[in-house]
Amino acid sequence: MTLAGSIAEQSVLVTGGTGFIGGGLVRGLLGRGCDVSCLVRATSCVDALRVSGARLIVGDVVDREAVAGAIAAANARVVFHLAGRVRALDAEEFMRVNVGGVEAVAQACADQRESPVLVLVSSLAAAGHTGDRPAVESDFPVPVSDYGRSKRAGEQAAIEHAGRVPITVVRPCIVFGAGDRGMFEVFKPIARSGLHAVIGAGNARFSLIAVADLVDCLMLAAERGERVTSGNAGQGIYFAAADDVAFVELGPLIARALDKPPPRILHMPAWSMQAIGRLGDAVSRIRGRPGWVGSDKIREVLAGSWTCSSAKARQQLGWSPAAPFADRLRETAQWYRDAGWL
Repeated sequence: MTLAGSIAEQSVLVTGGTGFIGGGLVRGLLGRGCDVSCLVRATSCVDALRVSGARLIVGDVVDREAVAGAIAAANARVVFHLAGRVRALDAEEFMRVNVGGVEAVAQACADQRESPVLVLVSSLAAAGHTGDRPAVESDFPVPVSDYGRSKRAGEQAAIEHAGRVPITVVRPCIVFGAGDRGMFEVFKPIARSGLHAVIGAGNARFSLIAVADLVDCLMLAAERGERVTSGNAGQGIYFAAADDVAFVELGPLIARALDKPPPRILHMPAWSMQAIGRLGDAVSRIRGRPGWVGSDKIREVLAGSWTCSSAKARQQLGWSPAAPFADRLRETAQWYRDAGWL
């Protein structure tokens, strides 16, 4: 089952609209003339969403009745589920939100008289790190972190509803662009001190995608993506990636985007990253909230390469990046400057 016609001017509900990717998606949908509603927590900062013109509906994503009410109030033909934990103090918190949220949203979609299309935004972390070739959708998932295991469990929770809800899963790789604080931590030392830190030789390869290109992929997945079916590996799942690059090569590319000379490469041993992860864990426990870096994230960093093939999305959805990778890095650098981050 696919969405009847273009997503343009459709009624849409977005969870996670206050986040980096969610905010980009909301702007993209509004640009297509969609009637956009966002499910937000009472404690969320919603200034940007309010200014955008999106309708705000207060509720918790793990509360099935609240989600069902939001879908009905929005009269949503499509639900984009992005809300989730990318950082947590423990595995239980990852599971509570990243699995419980999917279960609540999928069940709420099934509760509707006419189920909307559900686009679940998962992660390459659900599939696990890769070896000599980029991952494809039919590969057996082997996540290496608590976060990755929770995202994979969320996918499995969605598949349980495949018979009643048209569901498509999109697994983004590393996402960057305007407003992203994760990639900013790579840009910052290159911009300020001309240093680019890598693990070991830095030869591990990573897939990356600009948020604007991911938004295009998500909308195409809603319109014409295949839907998941139980027992069919990779059915209804798409990797979203634009370019692959070795991490040691990323520094000079960012420097060029910043109009800076090539950076000095700082080679860091694996044990130093493990120590940083443990320190991050200790600080998070003291503060009572998760920080940006902890042992779970370091496990992903040290696992090796993280690449995935977007061939299926390109062939089935007709998707491709709207701008070259170098241009997307330059756009990101300019946003950081304009926002006063650099």
